[in-house]
Amino acid sequence: MKSVTFEDSLFEECYFEDITSSNTFFKNCTFISTVFYNTDLFEYKFINSRVVNSTFLHNKEGCQLDFSDDNNAYMIYFVSFLGTLAVLPGNIVSALLMDKIGRLRMLGGQRDGLGLLEVPSAQTRLLIF
Repeated sequence: MKSVTFEDSLFEECYFEDITSSNTFFKNCTFISTVFYNTDLFEYKFINSRVVNSTFLHNKEGCQLDFSDDNNAYMIYFVSFLGTLAVLPGNIVSALLMDKIGRLRMLGGQRDGLGLLEVPSAQTRLLIF
């Protein structure tokens, strides 16, 4: 069961076993002689409901998170693809500049006649021995 809302329903002598559901609620329902075994159906999921002569055994413990509603593989790969497309123009410009100027000049700056190295991005001069 993924997500179901039961309204004004009667459950008599039913057996719920191994139920894990993120958005299942019971509104104005009545449970008579019903057994809940290994479920995550806790009290807050029974809204204005009556539980008569019913038993809850081995309830699931811990935080029951369910990501199946919002995340599927298609959306995860699609968002990753869009992120890759976002940096593509910068990669193209960088490759063209490297081809035109040269990789070493782009990374290290340009050497002048005094043995000094000028780094354009930092606007400083470094001495090379």
